[in-house]
Amino acid sequence: MANVAFIGLGVMGYPMAGHLKAKGGHELTVYNRSAAKADAWTKQHGGRSAPTPREAAQGAEFVFCCVGNDDDLRSVTLGPDGAFAGMKAGAIFIDNTTASATVARELHAAAKDKGIGFLDGPVSGGQAGAENGVLTVMVGGDADVYAKAEPVIACFARSVRLIGPSGAGQLTKMVNQICIAGLVQGLSEGVHFAKKAGLDVPTVFDVISKGAAQSWQMENRWETMNAGKFDFGFAVDWMRKDLSICLDQARNIQAHLPVTALVDQFYSEVQKMGGKRWDTSSLVARLERD
Repeated sequence: MANVAFIGLGVMGYPMAGHLKAKGGHELTVYNRSAAKADAWTKQHGGRSAPTPREAAQGAEFVFCCVGNDDDLRSVTLGPDGAFAGMKAGAIFIDNTTASATVARELHAAAKDKGIGFLDGPVSGGQAGAENGVLTVMVGGDADVYAKAEPVIACFARSVRLIGPSGAGQLTKMVNQICIAGLVQGLSEGVHFAKKAGLDVPTVFDVISKGAAQSWQMENRWETMNAGKFDFGFAVDWMRKDLSICLDQARNIQAHLPVTALVDQFYSEVQKMGGKRWDTSSLVARLERD
């Protein structure tokens, strides 16, 4: 059992912190920008809340974080009220935010200057994966730091893997999102085509899901896509944030992502249709506009 802090109790962070308490048996202190969410978490799970990231991190051996973007991440780590200011030497900060590799390396260096360990560990598996404690965690950082943190991270994960040095976790999450973007667009076009062709859609997908076209997206989303239901998981707004990170990084390393860029624009059309909070499978709705 360790003293653990968790910063950011959103759709993902709230259940992740819960698994650290319930499954890991760790003592938790939580911080959230909205204090009401932190109060709700402590009423449900126990532990305590703190008014600033710094106070949440004081005395913690491991500090987890899951916030919105690079700027949010800097705001909860750096400065007089940031978590780094409250952490003791030898403590480890694990960032589960999907952010840029640039900010991961920046914070890794800042943490090292203070004698703190830092891991970038973005997650995949969506809200359901967080709630069920079966996320995939892709980690960048120092091997000795990872070895200490891995058993604690495993409380909310099905798979945890050190990919490489600082930033490698975020780069791997970019690969994940690039692959998903193309898959969801292809699946959307398949569902749309099957309908237009007058085929029995359930029969079609029952058959092709047993062959080379099979994917997690197909297994979990064709039925809800066919029904026009888009309240299942990762929101379009979040996906556009992630794809923006991917495209920025691609420009920096001169990688070519034509399909990803196109799908990003398709998601912008879904946003204009009122689908900002629809899940990513809502690409099919764009194809079925009158």
